[in-house]
Amino acid sequence: MKSKSLINTMKGFLIGIALVIPGLSGSMFAVVVGLYERMVEAISSFRKQPLKNIKFLLPIMLGAVIGILASTKLVLWLCEQFPVMSYGFFIGLVIGVLPFVYKKVSFQRFKLFDGLLAILGFAFIMLVSHQGNEGMSDFVAMSHLQNLKDWAVIAFAGFFAISMMMIPGISGAVMLMMVNQYGTIYNSVAKLLDTVMFMLVGKFDQAQQAFSSVVILLPFMIGAFLGVILMAKVLNFLLHKYAHQVYCAVFGIVVAGIWILMELALKGAVVSVQGGGSWFMLIVALVVFIIIGVLATIFLDKQDPTDT
Repeated sequence: MKSKSLINTMKGFLIGIALVIPGLSGSMFAVVVGLYERMVEAISSFRKQPLKNIKFLLPIMLGAVIGILASTKLVLWLCEQFPVMSYGFFIGLVIGVLPFVYKKVSFQRFKLFDGLLAILGFAFIMLVSHQGNEGMSDFVAMSHLQNLKDWAVIAFAGFFAISMMMIPGISGAVMLMMVNQYGTIYNSVAKLLDTVMFMLVGKFDQAQQAFSSVVILLPFMIGAFLGVILMAKVLNFLLHKYAHQVYCAVFGIVVAGIWILMELALKGAVVSVQGGGSWFMLIVALVVFIIIGVLATIFLDKQDPTDT
């Protein structure tokens, strides 16, 4: 049981990373690690079996929080400094989920409408993922809350981004960029770490100043909570009534995710080559880390029968 909770914490860590990095989808990584359906069901029916659902969700939430905090510094640094290897690993993780999606759709005969759903899923994610402007990711729209309007704006950002990112393939980070709040939320998370560090070294004035930005996370979490509850009920209904059709669309979404991650890896490769890197070595590194990612998915997708 402890090992199961530890593995779910590791899975949550990957989901947390994907929540922060533009272009990655936390919900897709929930699919990748075999937790998506169970998480949607647990959130949707939380009040029916609260203790059981808390026991299941808590390790995942803990891992996600650690992943988010790590992403604000370490993981984003790795993606910037070693983009080919980092995104190669993510590509492998997503490729590893294709057999799982195939199992979900193979129990019914494939129809023309199923192919259309896959194409629509691919096209939708490609369209949405390219809406975010790279410059917007660094823009901090607000550094602290000044009035009720600011609370409403941040609450809506949380509601919109988190509810939309529950759809596999949609990046919550990109959704925040679309409402011009990615830099604001990223800055608030970073300030949370700064606040803790200032408190530990006794710099209380600086800690108080940093904490004024952390408060922004409160309305964001309120909006996110409402978005999660609402979307979980919708998705739980669809997964129970139209699972085959949902996963036909998810197949297209997964392929789009691989495409987007490959774009990011190739952009990093071009920069490395311009800096004197070798195309041959970069391609070898990409292939190696894709394989590592696939193997990681195989390991992480080992579920206990009670989770299915």
